[in-house]
Amino acid sequence: MRVIIAGGGTGGHLFPGIAVAEEFIRRDPSGRVIFVGTEHGIEARVIPKEGFPIEFLKAEGMVGKSIIGKIKAVYLFIAAIFQSLSIISSVHPQIVIGVGGYASVGMVVAARLRRIPALIMEQNSVPGLANRFLGHFADVVAVTYQESMSFFPREKTFLTGNPVRKRVLSKETADAHSVFDFHKDRFTILIFGGSLGATAINNALTEALHYLLDLRQNIQFLHQTGEKDLQSVTEAYRRLGFKGKVLPFVYRMSDAYAVADMIICRAGATTLSEIASIGKAAVLVPYPHAASNHQEFNARKLEDMGAAKVILDRHLTGEVAARAIRELYDHPEKRREMQKASKAFGRSDAAEKIVDLSMGLMRKG
Repeated sequence: MRVIIAGGGTGGHLFPGIAVAEEFIRRDPSGRVIFVGTEHGIEARVIPKEGFPIEFLKAEGMVGKSIIGKIKAVYLFIAAIFQSLSIISSVHPQIVIGVGGYASVGMVVAARLRRIPALIMEQNSVPGLANRFLGHFADVVAVTYQESMSFFPREKTFLTGNPVRKRVLSKETADAHSVFDFHKDRFTILIFGGSLGATAINNALTEALHYLLDLRQNIQFLHQTGEKDLQSVTEAYRRLGFKGKVLPFVYRMSDAYAVADMIICRAGATTLSEIASIGKAAVLVPYPHAASNHQEFNARKLEDMGAAKVILDRHLTGEVAARAIRELYDHPEKRREMQKASKAFGRSDAAEKIVDLSMGLMRKG
């Protein structure tokens, strides 16, 4: 079995692809899964650590670019198709799976040109331009939300949910505390703003520490900042005497989820799928510039079910963040209700469903 998984750029695209790759290898340990991405995407750092081979394309997006930038992007898109055709000739895949991001576009188009079955995965309720375009080329579209089905041809669109890595689903808390040198009896808040961090969240949480001084001996923080704010956030925890593990990027996210009593984060589709699959109480701060405001739309669905609290980016202050932390710290019964509601929303079998669809295409192919 030979599979190409193309795309990335952000963890929201990449991690579901890794979940699918793991399911392919679980079913066929002798199989070969090759990732295709860009050198400047998160996949360049993460995939080698996961043990999968990766090939790189030159690709860029067009949204928000100047005329010169758009011309360059079109040139790189054409070049990416030729690069993709070369990779296909070398790998001889039985299927190509696009997980979103610039690198998926050329690869899925090239698969169509070579008459190789292709499947694309759509994580968001409102698909981006790339996947709307690829919906015309792919044989199957696997979507996370019912609302996104109307954007694709109905006869080839399936509601599968968003794949979550097995290690996230199965991680136990006991050994995870030692990874971060944490106290097991302290209330733990996990904070992250996506793979690159989020300055608005970082600033609000460092300000929130001033409102939580009376809880210094009872709470601890695991904070993914991104590179830009690493030093300032680290200094804030140190200066105010809080136990805080501050990292630019958390590679062992399964351990991070395991130790968390509550989570404060953006509302990307993959993040929400992971939180719901393991049943964690969350405060969601949707990214305000997400296409079609899909992060707020996704987050509101969890809030309506009682699985999360939503704070809009423009309303997020240190005082507001501190109040949200204190509310869940002081009321464990509310935290348990949110966890239960979150777990009910989660779907843990999405990777299996997508691989089932893929195997069906491979047999037809």
